Amino acid sequence: MASDLSSPTNALVAAAALAEPRVLVTVAQVAGSAPREPGAKMLITQDGAYDTIGGGHLEMRATDIAREMLAMPADALPAQRRLERFPLGPSLGQCCGGVVHLAFERIMPDADAHFAALVRRKGEGQDSWRLLPLGCTEAASTYDAAGLRLSGNGPALLPLPGPGVECKLRLDDDGRQWLLDSCLPYRPRLYLFGAGHVGAAIVRALAELPCQVVWIDEREDMFPSTLPANTRIEATDTPEAVIEQAPAGASFLVLTHSHALDQQLSEQILRRTDFTWFGLIGSATKRVQFERRLRERGIPAERMADMTCPIGLPGIRDKAPAVIAVSVAAQLMQVWEAAALASPTQTNTTLADTPAQDHACIA
Repeated sequence: MASDLSSPTNALVAAAALAEPRVLVTVAQVAGSAPREPGAKMLITQDGAYDTIGGGHLEMRATDIAREMLAMPADALPAQRRLERFPLGPSLGQCCGGVVHLAFERIMPDADAHFAALVRRKGEGQDSWRLLPLGCTEAASTYDAAGLRLSGNGPALLPLPGPGVECKLRLDDDGRQWLLDSCLPYRPRLYLFGAGHVGAAIVRALAELPCQVVWIDEREDMFPSTLPANTRIEATDTPEAVIEQAPAGASFLVLTHSHALDQQLSEQILRRTDFTWFGLIGSATKRVQFERRLRERGIPAERMADMTCPIGLPGIRDKAPAVIAVSVAAQLMQVWEAAALASPTQTNTTLADTPAQDHACIA
């Protein structure tokens, strides 16, 4: 399905799809308070911009630099790669007060396949990493989740940062600068059952949020012709199979057109013990009825605490689909961020982490 390139979540998609001259700006490193985290991106063309690195004045300066690069002859290094340091308080007058390092990368015609592959792998749920030399015009190399090289002339095996580090500046033993940058699919995954008005509103509300959405309904004609980049459809008359195949840690939201189907799906979800969140649309009265029926079907009473019904944040009572969608999206973000904080942080032990292989981070 097509996605809208004007969406602020699509810098990499725009980098792969646009044919005009363009510069990819990446937050390479931050110290102190900053508008965005390392790895945040923005794509800049002569007349447009996609995505955001945050901070109005910082973005203005980044845009000016990128367009200066686009105005230069393309064969010069300053026109292709730069690393710029921005003290947010002293130089830009921003209240954050931290320091941001931005990597500027002009996308040359021979890099189109590189970015297309990154976008394709992300859409397929595969982790990718790119290693970009900042001190020369050599093409970036691409690596998989294990640090094995997929393309380019970089090292055949690359030590990767541990979980939670999505971008890192490195120096090699010769003093050359490198940007190690991730292209990871969003970790939270929501299985949304029901393509009616509320389901469609929730998909729209989640379109620019850091999650993957699998949208399930047997009525294929209910789905829109254009989907957000983070959403895929599953038109099936056996939604139970989707629940069985969902990975551990998934979230489920049930809001179909049929109470009987809602109950069937709820039962199957509650027979799993490895999901992050399960929401069921409905009133407090519906919850009481479903609890009784589910207990009759053998679901233990204590499992009912794992079913969120009604859905949405407390205090929001409006039943309009758009209002429900905003409330549920906020609820899901709370759940997912709490789950991420609760996950144990472990270092990457796949590859040896020696000074010769893993270069020091630029201070």
